[in-house]
Amino acid sequence: MALLDESASGVYVIAVTPFRDDGSLDLESTDRMVDFYLERGVTGITVLGVMGEAPKLTAAESRLFVRRVLARLDGRIPCVVGVSSPGLASMRELASAVMEDGAAGVMVAPPSTLRTDDQIFGYFENVAETLGPKIPFVLQDFPLTTSVQIAPATLVRIIKALPSCVMVKHEDWPGLAKISALRAASEQGGMRRVSILVGNGGIFLPEEMGRGADGAMTGFAFPEMMVGVVEAFGRGDVERAHDFFDAYLPLARYEQQLGAGLAVRKYVLAKRGAIASAAQRKPGGKLSPADIAEVERLLARQEKRLKEIG
Repeated sequence: MALLDESASGVYVIAVTPFRDDGSLDLESTDRMVDFYLERGVTGITVLGVMGEAPKLTAAESRLFVRRVLARLDGRIPCVVGVSSPGLASMRELASAVMEDGAAGVMVAPPSTLRTDDQIFGYFENVAETLGPKIPFVLQDFPLTTSVQIAPATLVRIIKALPSCVMVKHEDWPGLAKISALRAASEQGGMRRVSILVGNGGIFLPEEMGRGADGAMTGFAFPEMMVGVVEAFGRGDVERAHDFFDAYLPLARYEQQLGAGLAVRKYVLAKRGAIASAAQRKPGGKLSPADIAEVERLLARQEKRLKEIG
């Protein structure tokens, strides 16, 4: 498998981690899930992300899960692995292992203790040194979860200084101006152009694509929405991209609820046959009967909208 580089584009779906009802890792559903994503036309897959319940896995389970995903992919599309960790030694251990197994790159989010621009730069400088020049990494900019605010100027500083940082996973909210600033820096300020893939469930995807994003790296129970939007933008058909996005917006919005979003996503993925169970490993959320009724109504209305846009 080729290594991740600055030209990455398309939809790198953030995969859930399938569990059985008893909380054990479900490797059979892992195969089904990979097939499901491939059938929806994704460009890549990212595992052990924030919505992948990575902190709930043991080190051995993380390795086992990644190996299963890579085996099922069989090199057809690239796989990025989240390796964020409180300690750099454990980060290096997991990153080295998954790269040996065939991953295309790794993703790193900053720890919540960072506050100043110099602290943020110093941390990613240490990350690049720890991983080494042969492991490309994605910088995950997700302040809603990490509480770390990374200014555009700091991102530019990191990208200029660290060649192994090949992608920014942009999840600032609101963050459209940040995408514009990064693109201006590469066009006018002498910074190399890196890939920008966006997150937050794709909730701002059309606008982010219009600002210069290369695609999405996020999860949504209907990854074909993100694929359709990105492909329409690639053809220059902006109106079609917005029409496609609009058809899925009510469910995408509902899935963005703090605390309940992953439960909604897993419920819908289970209904669609991608995974056998919607279970999360404890601690995890659970949908109430009222929640389920709302999701079912949204699914029924979405089916009608999809028929309308053809």
